[in-house]
Amino acid sequence: MRKIDDGRRHLRSMDRSPDSPPGAMPAVTDIATVSGRVRLIWVLSASGPKVRRIILPGDVRSDTVPAESMLSIRTPRDISIRTLIAGIQSFLAGNDVRFDIDLLDLDRCPPFRRRVLLAEYGIPRGYVSTYGRIARHLGNPGAARAVGNALAANPFPPVIPCHRALRSDGRPGGFQAGQRMKRRLLEMEGVRFREDGRAILERVWY
Repeated sequence: MRKIDDGRRHLRSMDRSPDSPPGAMPAVTDIATVSGRVRLIWVLSASGPKVRRIILPGDVRSDTVPAESMLSIRTPRDISIRTLIAGIQSFLAGNDVRFDIDLLDLDRCPPFRRRVLLAEYGIPRGYVSTYGRIARHLGNPGAARAVGNALAANPFPPVIPCHRALRSDGRPGGFQAGQRMKRRLLEMEGVRFREDGRAILERVWY
């Protein structure tokens, strides 16, 4: 069986700056939201900004980001970054936001993870899917675990809405910012839960 590279071992390397293109400058911007501080890692370059990571409140991996070595920009001038920041704030406040993924540096993701992230991006608000369904959608029906691992390494929540992927029985599964936030985001989108904590799979994508 061919082993699928879900991208977990590449996660830390996405925050390193030595491989940045000439003229690029890594930057960090902290965003105040109703859920707490969101950290935006992005790159300034001659071709425009690219987002490398979005770190939600409660993500234990935030300690792996060498923010002290990056340029801290409290109020970005670039209108596309400012629009993204406003969108994240609005989304976490419970509003319906459809993000533009052109800012995301998806080219830094391994091919399989990039395919999973794009499939996840296609799940509309109010719908959920399962790791198995996404795997079948991608033509890899036996890759449910690899899909879960790829989503666990999602560098771009909530722009890539990995909270909308569940286990086949409706259990939430993992989430970078914790299951409590995952459930809150889903409930804001109209997903209902049973008393045992499983989501009711009423509107399922793929």
